[in-house]
Amino acid sequence: MTTNISTANGPTSGRERHVVLDALRGLALLGIVLANFPEFGLWTFLTPESQSLLPTASIDRTCRFLLYMLVDGKFYTIFSLLFGVGFALFLSRHSRSRFVRRMLLLALIGAMHLLFIWSGDILLLYAIGGLLLTLFVRCSDRLLLWLAGALILLPVGLDALTEFYGIDFAAPFYAAWWNEASAMGINEENFASWLRDANSYPQMFAFLRQGAYERIWEFVSGHRLPKVLGLFMLGYLMGKYRLYACLSQLPLMRVLRWCLMPALLLSVLYAWSATNEHPWGLTLHSLLYAVSVIPLALCYVAAFCLLFSRNTERQQPSAAFAMLAAPGRMALTNYISQSIIGIFLFYGLGLGLGTRFGLVYIELSALIVFLLQVLVSHLWLSHFRFGPLEWLWRICTYGRFFPIRI
Repeated sequence: MTTNISTANGPTSGRERHVVLDALRGLALLGIVLANFPEFGLWTFLTPESQSLLPTASIDRTCRFLLYMLVDGKFYTIFSLLFGVGFALFLSRHSRSRFVRRMLLLALIGAMHLLFIWSGDILLLYAIGGLLLTLFVRCSDRLLLWLAGALILLPVGLDALTEFYGIDFAAPFYAAWWNEASAMGINEENFASWLRDANSYPQMFAFLRQGAYERIWEFVSGHRLPKVLGLFMLGYLMGKYRLYACLSQLPLMRVLRWCLMPALLLSVLYAWSATNEHPWGLTLHSLLYAVSVIPLALCYVAAFCLLFSRNTERQQPSAAFAMLAAPGRMALTNYISQSIIGIFLFYGLGLGLGTRFGLVYIELSALIVFLLQVLVSHLWLSHFRFGPLEWLWRICTYGRFFPIRI
């Protein structure tokens, strides 16, 4: 496959932007803050006994189940698909070498986020996946589809090796993580309270150092890279054929009619497995993830695009799509700012509210944070062309200055 590259040498302009992609990115940001805030709030790190002592414990159990069923993995799947779409858009205007430069810059941003702000960073993984994606642009569409499917299902086979043959590729990373944590006096008993009580940045940085080891272990044990790369490939094919520009011609209703109910039922099984510590075994849990999380995420995309398409056909601009598109246009800035806000709310450097609230209140705070980001994004973009981090990223990617004010 040969990729056409134009002579354009700047970022996508306002006229060339596709509102549905920005709005989907905004929707993904909402799901990501809902998924990440239980960790910021340190609720995830509490023991089951400590969680049960919180006033909202009974509601939290239902909330946790719904998060696994409707949120976990779905919105990072959408973000990954959009990343692949963005790759196709970028290659339609620029060379692969410039995209490689863009990914190296993203890797730097992700490493700084991981080491100095929050251990749950995803940007570094995306940068690595983006660099690997450039190796496959000359593959045929059929081969890309097969590769995407194989990469998405690969974790099932890897987990089977671990469960049935004791081959655990993540074991060395787990040992390295706890060696680093133990050297700093961090253990399972004080893990949840460490950041809540850390009232100086050196204390927080000590936690982040071992957190970087933990994050690498999570990437390896969760087989994140093959999953992400497979989703990138699917998104690249969507972007290559500009499916976002011909929504009315796609069988979106048929997708929902045939896929939504099976995906929801499988997601119920996945959520039950996740909340009960994988009673059917690691391999079956991994298979449930593949056949529930990704199909349901695709149903979310299909439903969203169907609503957008019908709204466009009626020529009735929707405030909901405009509302989501604004934070989506400055997704990098909003993703990093979610981390900063989470630190301020829950860590000892800020208000120190971590471990003090149940899951339902943490999720309510996440929703409020996102609504504030929607408001701030609208205000910012009424005066500026890009989000602040997007602007700096563009300048470094293209090697020249771009005016930021409208």
